Formats: sequence, C-alpha cells, structure tokens
Amino acid sequence: MSRIGKNPVVIPEKVTVTLDGQKVSVKGPNGNLDYTFTDFVKIESDGKEVKVNPIDESKMARSLWGTTRTLIDNMVVGVSTGFKKDLEFNGVGYKAAVKGDVLNLSLGYSHPIDYKLPTGVSAKVDKNVISISGADKELVGFAAAKIRSFRPPEPYKGKGIKYADEHIIRKAGKTGAKK
Repeated sequence: MSRIGKNPVVIPEKVTVTLDGQKVSVKGPNGNLDYTFTDFVKIESDGKEVKVNPIDESKMARSLWGTTRTLIDNMVVGVSTGFKKDLEFNGVGYKAAVKGDVLNLSLGYSHPIDYKLPTGVSAKVDKNVISISGADKELVGFAAAKIRSFRPPEPYKGKGIKYADEHIIRKAGKTGAKK
C-alpha cells in the first residue's frame, strides 16, 4: 500500500479539475495545467477530491500510484497558490535585471547572460535575490536550476548563485608553508 497514494487530493473552492480518460486538466486563479498520466493508474474525481488507485498489483502500477497522486496535488497547489524559489547571488560586480521574459545576468564573465524564462514562469529581482515563481513546480525548479548553473557557488569565497535555503560548506584557503 502506498501511504501517499491512498490519500485523496482535496480540491480548493477556486480550483476545478477535469478528467478526460487519463488526461487531467486543472484550472485556477494562477492559470491552467494539463497532464496526461499513464494507464497503470485509475484516476477518479467527485468534484471535491481526486482519488488515484493502481489498475492492478503489478510493481509498475504500485510505483506510479503515489507519484501520480503527488503530481496531481502539485498541479492543484500550483494553480491555487503557486510555487516560488529564491536564488541569492554574491560576487563583486554581479548584477541581475528582468526585462519582459528575459533575465539579464552579469556574473563576472566577459559577456552578459540573457536567459529567456520558460512560458508560465516569472522572475523578480530585489538587490541580490532572484525570485522565480509560477504555477508549474517542475518548470519553476528547472528555471531555478538552470540559472544556478550559470555560476554555481564556490566553497572558498562563496561567490556565485545559490538557493536561498542552501548552505555552502566553506573551505579554508592556502596557508603557506610554516616551519
């Protein structure tokens, strides 16, 4: 038994969930999300909650049971409240700015980096913090990881882009020969 899969997904008041076979469409104040799930699970809705059950007792059906339930829950949470990731950047001369759907980054390279944000994802810059937000949890995480990959944090001075809740383990530098 999947402890996660057997729990129903509760649908808030402002959110509507539509089932069309294995395709689940979720509409809410923050947008619309669609996803087509595998045939190994059976998805049912009564208007107030969504229940997911495995189609049989095969290993694949049982392994996709909790995953499907969590993905549907992420869709419901995304269109009702949304997801947000904060990135901090530290370094001399490091700058960030948002123009439309393009994030302009100056990260100490010889050229600026222009990153086009995926559709449905928005960014906001405040001093040295970049806030990535959107309804799709996967896209928000992907965009944040891609931005972090432009200049990952280094362990000696802590320069680079890191998640706001990430802790960088610092290393001691060279101390020289002492005798």
